[in-house]
Amino acid sequence: MNVSGAPAAAASIWTVTRVIALVFTVLEVLLLVRFAFKLLGANADQPFVSAIYGITEPLVGPFRGIFAQPAGTPVVEIAALLSILFFVLVAALIVALVRAYTGRRGDANP
Repeated sequence: MNVSGAPAAAASIWTVTRVIALVFTVLEVLLLVRFAFKLLGANADQPFVSAIYGITEPLVGPFRGIFAQPAGTPVVEIAALLSILFFVLVAALIVALVRAYTGRRGDANP
């Protein structure tokens, strides 16, 4: 690649990694909101709470049942926490793969 194309390539790589980080951050925030709602006993019949539960259910579903929850304990949804951890790791992996594929390692922002 010529010298004139280097800044454009660096900017596009920066943009791709930022978009990936943004998408996964939104997912993680939604999952954290779900976790807080469950922990604090939010009313699931309220439309906003119901919407958050509906959006995040497919993200939490695969992790449900990994750890049993004793009856009578506060609702600490371990599946939501595992889902958050999973998506943090997936986001880091995707960003690392993009940077490895493009040969960009630890470059400063353009």
